[in-house]
Amino acid sequence: MDRDEPGYWLGSYTVNLFVTEGIFAAAFVGGMLLTWPAVPWAMLGVACATLAILTPLATFPHSKLLYLAIDLSYRTLATDDLTTPLEKAVGSRQ
Repeated sequence: MDRDEPGYWLGSYTVNLFVTEGIFAAAFVGGMLLTWPAVPWAMLGVACATLAILTPLATFPHSKLLYLAIDLSYRTLATDDLTTPLEKAVGSRQ
């Protein structure tokens, strides 16, 4: 579901980016702190890169929902948001 507004995809992308960067930073710093004297940089780099690739794919539907919740908290529901937009039939002259 979306509100057919400009910027909706950009907002959900931004939420997804913030979540991914937060998880990446937590994993990188946590991995460094857990193995501090002898940090396995290659393994940590591969693990964090894999996490940075898979996290956006796993969180995308949830980031759309979270952005919709953020949008609804700042801009309340209008009557037009509850109506389904009518689409023209293929080949019609309307």
